[in-house]
Amino acid sequence: MYEPYYGFTAKPFQLRPDPHFFFGSKGHKRAMAYLEYGLSQGEGFIVVTGEVGAGKTTLVRNLFNKLASNQIVAAHIVNTHLDPDDTLRMVVSGFGLPYEGASKTDLLTRLEQFLHDVDRQGKRALLVIDEAQNLNPKTVEELRMLSNFQTDDKSLLQTFLLGQPEFRSTLHSPGMQQLRQRVIASYHLGPMDAPETRAYIEHRLHTVGWKGDPGFDDAAHEAIFAHTGGIPRKTNTLLDRVLLMGYLEELHHFTEAHIQTVISDISEEFQQPEVLGTPTIRTIDGESMADGMGSVADRRDSIEVLDERMMRLEKSVVSVLSILKKIVATPQNGVPVNQHVDTSE
Repeated sequence: MYEPYYGFTAKPFQLRPDPHFFFGSKGHKRAMAYLEYGLSQGEGFIVVTGEVGAGKTTLVRNLFNKLASNQIVAAHIVNTHLDPDDTLRMVVSGFGLPYEGASKTDLLTRLEQFLHDVDRQGKRALLVIDEAQNLNPKTVEELRMLSNFQTDDKSLLQTFLLGQPEFRSTLHSPGMQQLRQRVIASYHLGPMDAPETRAYIEHRLHTVGWKGDPGFDDAAHEAIFAHTGGIPRKTNTLLDRVLLMGYLEELHHFTEAHIQTVISDISEEFQQPEVLGTPTIRTIDGESMADGMGSVADRRDSIEVLDERMMRLEKSVVSVLSILKKIVATPQNGVPVNQHVDTSE
């Protein structure tokens, strides 16, 4: 909705991870260096953890953009609420192999043959597991066993594990000693600091053609950082609403007061209504869900659905606003509606 108003070529603060907007903060650069180091080793496990919305998925997609298709064959698994057998099926499916109706023995045989084929072609196989904090110990052990596929001189499969901070507890639990021995690098992706958050905002704006309109004063940036804590997704959510308000109220410069107004609006929208009985949360699709339930992947999918619906709603609203502006600008009986007519005579 606000893109044409500010002269943007696209929406700068969408919620969906997009490597086109990748911003190399100190933390993201170091995390990317660990991933690239892991690729250079060609074996073992690389572990990257971070808070919800810290940019782990964008990090991986940016890495995928850098991968040479003639050198790396990659599979990305995001649904991790699975038992070991189903996880194996997801891995086999992720590499494009048939899996329906196959026994575990068949799945392992197909995967091993595939990995040997990849090696004979001079390529390497990379498995990326997102939302690793949802993996139970037995599933983690199944993934570790897959790293046993190897030739006389090299490993046939390398694995990246990305998850929220609680995965570090799983990793350091007593039963994970064998996995820890195969982790060649581990990094925790923290939030951005205040200067990086400002640079992040301006980077995303510049990516869509920003030329200084709209502007943000220093106090506005301080308010943004105070609310988001330097978390990219929270920053995107807030700034998207700020720009929408700017369009609706025809603003070209934002102050701390404008930012606080939007923060208050968002807080009010997410206040849970007082109801009798068991508290529930309404999902994006309107289904009732008890407090604390629902996977991170489900919530992320819901965010993406909300983003799509918001975009459609914005297009509808802008059409209505355009019609209203035309009506207001149309002369009535030859006299513009905003012109005073002297009828005293």
